[in-house]
Amino acid sequence: MAQVAENRSSQNYTCTSYTEQTTPQEGGNEKGKDEDDTSVSTPPAVWSLGEGAPEESEKRDDAQRSTLFIEKPQSGTVSVGGNITFIAKVEAKDLLRKPNVKWFKGKWMDLASKAGKHLQLKESFERHTKIHTFEMQIIKAKENYAGNYRCEVSYKDKFDSCSFDLEVTESSQAAPSIDIRSAFKRSGEGQEDAGELDFSGLLKRREVKQQEEEPEVDVWDLLKNANPSEYEKIAFQYGITDLRGMLKRLKRMRREVKKSAAFAKGLDPAYQVDKGGKVRFMVELADPTVELKWYKNGQEIRPSAKYIFEHKGNQRILFINNCTMTDDARYYVTAGDEKCSTELFVRDPPILVTKGLEDTNTYVGERVELSCEVSEDDANVKWFRNGVELSNDPKSRYRIKVEGKKHTLIIEEAAKNDTATYSVMTTGGQSEAKLAVDLRPLKISLALEDQTVRLGQEIHLKCEISENVEGKWYKNGQLIEASDRVKLYHKGRIHRFVIPVSAVDDEGEYMFVPDAYNINIPCKVHIVDPPKLHLDGLGENNTVTVVAGNKLRLEIPITGEPPPKVFWSRGDKMVTDSGRIRAESYPDSSCLVIDTAERDDSGPFRITLKNEAGEDTALINIKVVGYFIERKKKQSSRWMRLNFELCKETTFEPKKMIEGVAYEVRVFAVNAIGISKPSMPSKSFVPLAVTSPPTLLAVDSVTDTSVTMKWRPPDQIGAAGLDGYVVEYCFEGTDEWIVANPELTDKTKFTINGLPTGSKILVRVKAVNAAGESEPKYHPQPILVKEVIEPPKIRLPRHLKQTYTRRVGETVNLVIPFQGKPRAKVSWQKNGTPIDKNDINIRNTENDTIIFIRKAERGHSGEYDMKVEVENLVDKATIDIQIVDRPGPPEVVTIEDVWGENVNLSWKPPKDDGNAAITGYTIQKADKKSMEWFTVIEHYHRTSATINELVIGNEYYFRVFAENMCGLSEDATMTKESALIAKDGKVYKYPVYDDFDFTERPLFTQPLVNTFAVAGYNATLNCSVRGNPKPKITWMKNKVLIMNDPRYRMFSNQGVCTLEIRKPSPYDGGTYTCRAVNELGEAEVDCKLEVRGGLSFFKLLMDGVPPHIIDSYMREVQADKTEGK
Repeated sequence: MAQVAENRSSQNYTCTSYTEQTTPQEGGNEKGKDEDDTSVSTPPAVWSLGEGAPEESEKRDDAQRSTLFIEKPQSGTVSVGGNITFIAKVEAKDLLRKPNVKWFKGKWMDLASKAGKHLQLKESFERHTKIHTFEMQIIKAKENYAGNYRCEVSYKDKFDSCSFDLEVTESSQAAPSIDIRSAFKRSGEGQEDAGELDFSGLLKRREVKQQEEEPEVDVWDLLKNANPSEYEKIAFQYGITDLRGMLKRLKRMRREVKKSAAFAKGLDPAYQVDKGGKVRFMVELADPTVELKWYKNGQEIRPSAKYIFEHKGNQRILFINNCTMTDDARYYVTAGDEKCSTELFVRDPPILVTKGLEDTNTYVGERVELSCEVSEDDANVKWFRNGVELSNDPKSRYRIKVEGKKHTLIIEEAAKNDTATYSVMTTGGQSEAKLAVDLRPLKISLALEDQTVRLGQEIHLKCEISENVEGKWYKNGQLIEASDRVKLYHKGRIHRFVIPVSAVDDEGEYMFVPDAYNINIPCKVHIVDPPKLHLDGLGENNTVTVVAGNKLRLEIPITGEPPPKVFWSRGDKMVTDSGRIRAESYPDSSCLVIDTAERDDSGPFRITLKNEAGEDTALINIKVVGYFIERKKKQSSRWMRLNFELCKETTFEPKKMIEGVAYEVRVFAVNAIGISKPSMPSKSFVPLAVTSPPTLLAVDSVTDTSVTMKWRPPDQIGAAGLDGYVVEYCFEGTDEWIVANPELTDKTKFTINGLPTGSKILVRVKAVNAAGESEPKYHPQPILVKEVIEPPKIRLPRHLKQTYTRRVGETVNLVIPFQGKPRAKVSWQKNGTPIDKNDINIRNTENDTIIFIRKAERGHSGEYDMKVEVENLVDKATIDIQIVDRPGPPEVVTIEDVWGENVNLSWKPPKDDGNAAITGYTIQKADKKSMEWFTVIEHYHRTSATINELVIGNEYYFRVFAENMCGLSEDATMTKESALIAKDGKVYKYPVYDDFDFTERPLFTQPLVNTFAVAGYNATLNCSVRGNPKPKITWMKNKVLIMNDPRYRMFSNQGVCTLEIRKPSPYDGGTYTCRAVNELGEAEVDCKLEVRGGLSFFKLLMDGVPPHIIDSYMREVQADKTEGK
């Protein structure tokens, strides 16, 4: 339908476009009140096609679509004159810029250019949610706005599309059906009934030769019996330029004609006229005095040169001259309150092919252009290849170019498979041509040359052909693929084959075959290598020792290409291939054989190699000899022979010696004559033994590129001591062990770095001393090299769970351990703000963090918040640090009363309490005469006191010191006035005090703490509570009261409550609650108890293994037990 619509727009149609898929069988409702839609100021409807060709919607392959919408527009219904808004939302989380959004009606009509009074397009962006919102608002909807709409969004290579429907509702009247085919008449120019429509003529197929008349084709029946997917093809074939509009308007005409009192004869249902022609509308009135008005699309028609009115008796005639596509519309005439309507179809002339395609021959890789010319500019033209339609998709290798009346099909680089028949079709004709694509004749500019290459040198083959085509290389008929060793190069017309380091197997016949050509370019490569003797296994000066009487078989490896010839000689005499002394030749070695070696066989033998690349020679000394070895303990005189067969080597390894005992060794030489005298005894030596294997090899940590192992020293080390350890690993599935530490490590922990992520490795550790390496200790399972996220966990020491108090001037050094992998990030804040690192030192490691204050001050007091982050996981802890100092002096000491030998004092607490609670006061007195101070009361808690037993007649001053946990205040506050103890006493009236109410509801001053227990070992839970009267204490497990259970013991002493769990098991884990109840109320506190492991768990914990490693190990053991069952 998109192609039909494009052709329609190119002919400047102004009819209303509908996008819903309509079949001829469907019924339709006629627009209720066309006369109400008479607004002239409104553009030719928002969806008008008369002002220009709309953009063709992009054709996207379904494979390119990706989901971009998070909210798609939904179908909706609106009444005529109402408003409706469609909303689409796109998430911009992964988009670098705003996506491109287009709104369409049907398949082709882009609504961006139609925005105005009745259509508004809006867009907005929410920064917090990162969502783009796109809105299409239809204002004062009309009936012809109904149909199918589409919203497309694209961003780079991503694309998404969504279709939705709009239904415009209004009360409709039943439309009587009519016989369309019988109602239409053929129009003709110059006749009285010119302009009346013959529908079968409208739908008749038009051919290039207009003069020949063909049998009429009823397109209406053809459409009724066709699949809806074939509508566009039939419309293009039979020249229907507005298929949808025609079907919609025809449905409105399917109604019975009502009898009218005003019209004796009404308008025909439809008329047809060719573009530029003249049409005649005629009605006959029953009453000629009735006022008559003509309308076009709801607008009244006024007389003009284009519109001519005639009156003939009761007949009223309207002529429309020089019809254009804008006259294709709905017309009606009114007579009083009645009206009569019809449809006018203006037919566009067919598009003719004025210059056809021409047959073309070309070569592969050339640019091909097939051109034709048509009768109209920018006409709708379809291209076909072997009958299959070609699309102008950007990804297609075919490109269609339109320049006015000229249409060109372009193939940038023709290929062999482009050979075909290409055709072009218009509404009025077609043309076809054949395209033949052949290969260019190939010429060899530079052929391959035969080469002789020394082994290990570069093989470089090069050829040049006349065409830039790919090709393949063959060796001995087998295809050669490019690899790390074999390099294949192609640049333009030159092809090169390179082997940087040649091998013996590279010799053979090579051939290059260009693609698509039946031709090959051969050459031969010959590999040569000078002969070489490999004497690495012989002793010093190429000496070979053989024990007299034994057989010597001396094999010398040789190399050379082609295989060299071998010659053995002794002096001037050649060694043959037979006899007691003979030579044996093999492809890669030569062997000298001496049966029953004799003393006379000692001497030099010469071996010589020769081939076409050169020769090599060497002298080999044969020595017939043997040795006996004896040993004894240093403190003994008895020698013991160690070998009963002659030793032909000059080295020997004594065995079965006692470690730590000193030994001496001597040697006897033996030849064909006999045994020599013994050598001088060797220096005494002490044999040493290797250690036992290391123990408890375990994984400490794993990252994406490293594995950290740890182990325990060997159980048995021995006299040689321990020099260090060697760590080796191999990848799973291989037997190659790789040394991780080139130098020995004396630590029992080592990190293997540089491992590929996701691989599995096996690890073993050996202990090394002067005697050598011990047996390896293997890790039982392969280790996956992949970092495991360990949630952060702050292990706050118990003494930091309460307020941490220090005096001014003291050092604060707190170490807080934590766990978390990988790369735990630690941050500190004091009272919600970052810590000043110039004042407080913070040092972080992988496993702990240290907060250090060299000299504490009062300003360092506060709440310190510690946060450990591992990716998105967080753990927090708060430490309350209180820096205290001695308090200031009390405020204003006053003498309240003096009577007899007594003085009553009162004072106010100090303004500065030293950041600690005031624990008491010290009161001193001084006689006014001597002013010597004596302490009267110490550690007094109240702010008033009575001083007794004063000397009558004396006059006293008093002063008071404040006291906290740091001691007495530096200064004291003295009374401003003195107290005189008069001789005549006064009667003191004791004040009356009310009894203090000591009652208090229960309050836990120390809560329970979550605890880990070891199975089989007693565990205790402790908390403290206060209250008056003394509260009753009860314990619960998982909210169930613990009573009369011998496994639990409960204690309460001075407010400290203790629950002892005797030899717990994993079953005893759970939530424990302590409840305190008295007359004034109750309080509860609870904690979680987790019972882990057994003896192995406790032993590992005592050995210093971290708890999270023990947990992983215990889970693996439990899983193995489960699988075993």
